[in-house]
Amino acid sequence: MSESVQVAELKEALEKGDCQLLDVREYAEFATAHIRGARLIPLRELRGRVVELDRNRPLYVICRTGRRARQAREILRACGFGDVRLVEGGMLAWQERGFAIESEARAPWSLERQVRFAAGALVLVGALASLLIARPFIWLAIFVGAGLVFAAVTDTCGMALLLARMPWNRARENPSCRGLERSGDE
Repeated sequence: MSESVQVAELKEALEKGDCQLLDVREYAEFATAHIRGARLIPLRELRGRVVELDRNRPLYVICRTGRRARQAREILRACGFGDVRLVEGGMLAWQERGFAIESEARAPWSLERQVRFAAGALVLVGALASLLIARPFIWLAIFVGAGLVFAAVTDTCGMALLLARMPWNRARENPSCRGLERSGDE
């Protein structure tokens, strides 16, 4: 059985305790806001970590909006998982409904915020260096601008993929078991 479910159905299944929830976002996203009991396995690591999942229990897959969860569902199907359920709308839909979320006390900035900071800093450095040091430094600003346009058009961001691999964006221990702060309404 492989189907899609709404966040209310996921909430009900979690309350009954008869399922497992897989979050396939990156650590920085997960640390900022996740559902209690969710297991973090970023999509890029999933193929190598499927052995950590129980094939005999329903598996709900969630990400930010549903795109990565769809990819994860296909990987899990190919690995022989039968009951994989995609959570439609992802964490955005969960939060829109006002369901409870948890976050780590020392969560890193969101990847989106990190990308804005890095891109802005690179453009600023390139522009200032082109004015104060040598004109060719303007190419740094042009390169970053072109990268941002490409990211928007393709809906993929190379800078975010690179930043996600930085040490501050990796869990030091199992984030679903660390001291978490609870926020949001039930």
